[in-house]
Amino acid sequence: MIDPNRPYSRLAINIIFTNTKATMQKAALIRGGDGLAQYTDVYTGMTLRGGHPYDYEHIRSSEELFSKYKAILSDEQIAFVVNCPENVAVTLRAINQSKGKKRMEDWLSNPANIANYGIDLKLTLTNLKRADNGILRMVESLKG
Repeated sequence: MIDPNRPYSRLAINIIFTNTKATMQKAALIRGGDGLAQYTDVYTGMTLRGGHPYDYEHIRSSEELFSKYKAILSDEQIAFVVNCPENVAVTLRAINQSKGKKRMEDWLSNPANIANYGIDLKLTLTNLKRADNGILRMVESLKG
């Protein structure tokens, strides 16, 4: 039985997130080809290499998705939704810290953020849509 009033917990989310990051790191090391990971920043399109200050990012926050789906999915199911491949990406640590728990659309509503962090708006909006589609696909597959 799912308790729709249960409090937010990252326990199950973090277990899957750790595995997702490890898988992404292996692929990034292969892409880098020289022992350094290579990623493309999800919001700027910049190439990020091992040693750059980057973070793994939930494009749609775990707390937002937990709140949205806690009435119909278990914590374990939500962990798979939050960590679906389309919702986990890499971005500069400065962007991730500035964004915090804000929805990306809210963060982007401040034009200074776009200018100060070199945000590629078209790329960002494409990746937001991709994340939303991946999340919905995962929810549908888990609802049974």
